[in-house]
Amino acid sequence: MSRYPHPELKDLPEDIRTKILEVQDKAGFVPNVFLALARRPAEWRAFFAYHDALMVPESVGRESHLTKGDREMIVTTTSAANHCLYCVVAHGAILRIYEKKPLVADQVAVNFRKADISPRQRAMLDFAMKVCLQSDLIDEADFVPLHAQGFNDEDIWDIAAITAFFGLSNRMASFSNMLPNPEFYLMGRVPKQK
Repeated sequence: MSRYPHPELKDLPEDIRTKILEVQDKAGFVPNVFLALARRPAEWRAFFAYHDALMVPESVGRESHLTKGDREMIVTTTSAANHCLYCVVAHGAILRIYEKKPLVADQVAVNFRKADISPRQRAMLDFAMKVCLQSDLIDEADFVPLHAQGFNDEDIWDIAAITAFFGLSNRMASFSNMLPNPEFYLMGRVPKQK
């Protein structure tokens, strides 16, 4: 399926293998992105270090006012604009889980302006989409609606950085024909039984 063969888990450097096995233990499967990027260990380490700094800021000792759901909503929305099947499906699944709304990922992927989201999230996604599609046109006026919704300048940096980082990820996934794991399609669509 992928244009580039995935390395065998047993052949990977120990630090990468350990991280992948941790993800497998937590998720129940290995997301394809982990193996696809592992073909180049130095790039894998850099990619996931930046990923974690943006998506799990507490892992690097940084506070953020963006929720996990906010972060995944940015990824899902901008990945749809970039036509990245892998990221829309994978991050849409995570978004459904964090937001506890089975429809939200599909809504923001198709048209976030009609999605069942808050005005705060709509302002966040308006800005993320401008970073995604017209970053050269951003000016001071673009910060006003974000500040009005309670975002500070560090939060705005996060919105832009997540958008930009996943622009790279979208392009790598698309050109390499990285496909989403089948498990992602059903995640978060039906609430877990308690």
